[in-house]
Amino acid sequence: MALCAGQAFAQSPIYVGVQGGISIPNLHSGSDNEVTEGYSSRLGPYFGVFGQYKFSDLFSIQPEVNYSSQGGKKNGQQAVPGNEYNPQVPAGTNFYANFKSVAKLNYIEVPVLAKFTFRLSDHFNLALDAGPYVGFLVGAKNHTSGTSSVYADKEETQVLVPDVSFDGTTDIKDQLRKANFGAQGGVELEALLGKGYLFVHAGGNYGFVNIQKVYGKNNTGAATAVLGYALQVR
Repeated sequence: MALCAGQAFAQSPIYVGVQGGISIPNLHSGSDNEVTEGYSSRLGPYFGVFGQYKFSDLFSIQPEVNYSSQGGKKNGQQAVPGNEYNPQVPAGTNFYANFKSVAKLNYIEVPVLAKFTFRLSDHFNLALDAGPYVGFLVGAKNHTSGTSSVYADKEETQVLVPDVSFDGTTDIKDQLRKANFGAQGGVELEALLGKGYLFVHAGGNYGFVNIQKVYGKNNTGAATAVLGYALQVR
């Protein structure tokens, strides 16, 4: 009996695959710190490789290694830390200016997904997957542009510094935690092709860790849309 179970385990199909597409990330604020509030979604790349071990036609485990673009953007009035313009102001004091800001955070994410596959026809499958992931920050930059006066108040009645150029790029990796943990999942349509299958996958991920070390609280999160191919290697 044990021998039969071992043979069945050894004969279970294994697939390897590649995938690539877009990430639509946003930074979710969890505090009342104005510096980390007000982000909207941006576009970025999402791609990686994966393996799939099929325990049965219904259930499989799928570990992945993905490059995931996270972050967000702002455009218009934004709060900026006051001590960047006057080191004598109390900590937590914010000034205000109008400019564009795009935070680009790049992660290597390693999810392990439980995948359930349902046969639709002789040529198509529908699959659902979900599971945890760990993420490792590999780069983080804030790109800003525009010219604005810096104001002491939101109503923009007290000009502190006139006509400041915000054109530039700042490396913010040291302001963020290096590791993240979260969950991801999605739905997939598969077209069977020879010893493998083509697929389109729509899903999303959300990080449970507050990534900020300095300002307020933010959590990563993104919707994803990818195309890929998996080949049976055993």
